[in-house]
Amino acid sequence: MSSDFLLRRLLIAIPSLLGISVVLFTVLALAPGDPFGELVTNPNVPAEVRLALRASLGLDDPIYLRYFRWLWAMLQGDWGFSFVSRMSVDRLILQRLPTTVAVIGASQILAIMVAIPVGVLAAAKPYSMFDQIANTFAFIGFSLPTFFTGLLLILVFSVQLDWLPIVYSTEVGGSGLTYIWNAVRQAIMPVTVLGLFQGASLVRYVRSSVLEVIKLDFVTTARSKGIGERKVLVLHVVRNALIPVVTLVALQMPIVFGGAIVTEQIFRVPGIGSLLISAMLANDTPVIMGVTFVFSCLVVLFNLLADILYGWLDPRIALR
Repeated sequence: MSSDFLLRRLLIAIPSLLGISVVLFTVLALAPGDPFGELVTNPNVPAEVRLALRASLGLDDPIYLRYFRWLWAMLQGDWGFSFVSRMSVDRLILQRLPTTVAVIGASQILAIMVAIPVGVLAAAKPYSMFDQIANTFAFIGFSLPTFFTGLLLILVFSVQLDWLPIVYSTEVGGSGLTYIWNAVRQAIMPVTVLGLFQGASLVRYVRSSVLEVIKLDFVTTARSKGIGERKVLVLHVVRNALIPVVTLVALQMPIVFGGAIVTEQIFRVPGIGSLLISAMLANDTPVIMGVTFVFSCLVVLFNLLADILYGWLDPRIALR
């Protein structure tokens, strides 16, 4: 893979992030609600104090001036200050981002580990009993919303069986293997909810992609050379079939992050999704802007990784 290929993709990502930041900032600036709205009804706060506070934060300036001020501060590492928690936005996000990335990353690994073998086996024997069972469970999996499956798992494994904790906590007790086991136990349900939801849609897509590739001429040629069916599937079919699957994984990342926000609320996961919800309820605009921009950066990053994987799976793409 050439360095020019990576440079072109990076140059595309930069204006994309700038455009996203403009849209996000404009929407939040025009949205109803004010972080200092409660001060208007508070008789203990003089009017001149309210006006001075708004002027010091530039809340009454034109939107374009506020945006350029925010962008310049962001480039210098100043993400703003939370009106509610009285902490810097970057500190709040950095405290919660590892938890969200860990849950989403584990769920994506689970989805891929389930979808690829099940989809390939279903395509290798189309319309068989295994194929029909896999399709049925796939339809059920992506038809059920994450909040329903999350509540169902809590009802079964936490309330009825008392195997798994309901609430996700960053302060896991124990040490050594006990600590690891407690951390894994509390992550099982949120990771399973997100992973199976994503994996269910990927199974159908992997199956369809493998069925298209398996009919191509180079696969027939490989079989005519006496190569075993398993090697044909692994070395020739799967690698070429994964190219559109990588596209789907990258394009569905916004859906995964949206599902993560709901899942974090259900299991009380202290991630940036729950931080976003609490900031929206409190009209904490700097935190909302910071979290949504981080989500946007993660989505662009995954699309960049998808482009890199394109070049690895098919070197012809990297030359374009």
